Amino acid sequence: MVLSGCAAVDKVAGSEGGATGTATNTETGGADDARTQLAELKVAPDGGMDGYSRDRFPHWSNQGEGCNTRETVLKRDGDGVKVDDKCRPTSGSWTSPYDGETWTDPADVDIDHVVPLAEAWRSGADAWTDEERERFANDLDGVNLLAVTDNVNQSKGDKGPEDWQPPLESYWCTYAILWIDVKHTWELTVEEDEKATLEDMLDRC
Repeated sequence: MVLSGCAAVDKVAGSEGGATGTATNTETGGADDARTQLAELKVAPDGGMDGYSRDRFPHWSNQGEGCNTRETVLKRDGDGVKVDDKCRPTSGSWTSPYDGETWTDPADVDIDHVVPLAEAWRSGADAWTDEERERFANDLDGVNLLAVTDNVNQSKGDKGPEDWQPPLESYWCTYAILWIDVKHTWELTVEEDEKATLEDMLDRC
């Protein structure tokens, strides 16, 4: 059964006011929890992409007060963000945890799914309903949504950690904690090489 996505947000970044994704516990404590979660995940080969489309994960959904999910994350992850009457940012700055770069134009910022939609599909979301996939794609209660540099997000694509890690190596520990938390919350599978890479990344904590 798919969970509601209420991951333990207090372990990792994403608090309001410009947080850039560092653990709010000690990183060692977060890593210990992540190792426990990782051990509980089912190890299985990725499934195929038959039937996949981003449209099967409806996003960015209305979050109330005229804001959609993207706009809500931009307000949450930015610093000094001001918006117009349609919730579009008019000022502010965003520091991407993936590369440490700061941007003042929201067009330079993507909202990344830490576990990409296609990766979720391959590791179990293909069996969900479209309503469950919409909850995953817009989950503001969990840790799967981050404001990041757009071209860095595009270089990541739908790759898992065995094929892509953030350019900022000091973030690898937190990235692994986030990735594991999302997969554990949503009961997604991991591949053997993915699990081994995550264990190596946690060793940096």
